[in-house]
Amino acid sequence: MSTLRPFHIAFPVNDLVAARHFYGTVLGCPEGRSSDTWIDFDFFGHQIVAHMKPGSRDEAHRNPVDGHDVPVPHFGVILEQKDWEALAERMKAAGTKFVIEPYTRFKGEVGEQSTMFFLDPSGNALEFKSFADLSQLFAK
Repeated sequence: MSTLRPFHIAFPVNDLVAARHFYGTVLGCPEGRSSDTWIDFDFFGHQIVAHMKPGSRDEAHRNPVDGHDVPVPHFGVILEQKDWEALAERMKAAGTKFVIEPYTRFKGEVGEQSTMFFLDPSGNALEFKSFADLSQLFAK
């Protein structure tokens, strides 16, 4: 794998104060530039931007994966196992309601990974993963 470049994603939120607290305080993402309609965050080395979009979000679509209903769309990051475990504990301690509780999927199979899903305060789905063997990331 070549050196990865940071990705950028902009996504809608319906409350910038709640987004600032969730991404900045709960997830621990440092804040970058902001305005009265958007906030940049350093999302584990990647740039994400919460853009104000008043109103409610439509219910996410879900696809079955390893016996769980995975929300689509979603975004997230792949962490080292110890960092994934620490985040899972931090999110549990924060009282997070998980869409999919932290667990290991595809256990004993190609692509085995630890995963968890939860929503931000605006209903955006996030997935955090970890691979014991990162070479399994794109394995078939």
